[in-house]
Amino acid sequence: MRPRAVALASAALLALGAAPGTASGTGSTPLPERMADTGGGSQLITAEAAHTGSTRGTVTWWDRRGGGRWVAVGSAPARFGAKGLVAGGSRRQGTRTTPTGVYGLPYAFGINPRPAGTGHRYRRVTPDSWWCQDNRSHAYNRWTEPRPADCRAAESEHLSAYAPQYAHALVIGFNYDRPVRGRGAGIFLHVNGRGATAGCVSVPLEAMRRILRWAEPDRRPHIAIGTESGPTALTRR
Repeated sequence: MRPRAVALASAALLALGAAPGTASGTGSTPLPERMADTGGGSQLITAEAAHTGSTRGTVTWWDRRGGGRWVAVGSAPARFGAKGLVAGGSRRQGTRTTPTGVYGLPYAFGINPRPAGTGHRYRRVTPDSWWCQDNRSHAYNRWTEPRPADCRAAESEHLSAYAPQYAHALVIGFNYDRPVRGRGAGIFLHVNGRGATAGCVSVPLEAMRRILRWAEPDRRPHIAIGTESGPTALTRR
């Protein structure tokens, strides 16, 4: 291969973090090994921004291997909320902020077909698929199909209307198990749109596909969202 072709190929691999490494940190200690909580599984996604005002950062996905060592499997540039990041416990709905914290990944969904090799349960979006964000509804912060009468359309997301963002996505378990009304609904890891998100984390399409093929539910993958330093730092103890 010619030198220019080699350089271009290397750049393409680096853009999606194809080469394993320690990623997102100083020194040789992998980021998850410097975290107080990784969710308890053997797979982890970290979504890290420089500070709470950032709308860009990096998503890295990790495997915990023999001896408890974490290895970066891949990484990609990420987008966060248009108003940056905020501690998950104090987030308010409609603030266009991404909640920090460690969350489960209940299931995947998408407008496009399930990528081959996807291990997570994958729900295909239909014209009747909605994510209810109406604080008055019994279906608050839930997929509904069809939309129930007590869930106002103006307070919800019609999932099929969000292409390319919802070509593929993973539900982030923020405010999910026992929803607190007014804290926020519909927080996902999804495909990039035109810019910052309304509070989700987004990555390029190919990165999202790679994450879906990589994640194994039996290994209990989680996502940890945070900053490099300060009260919302991923490494804060």
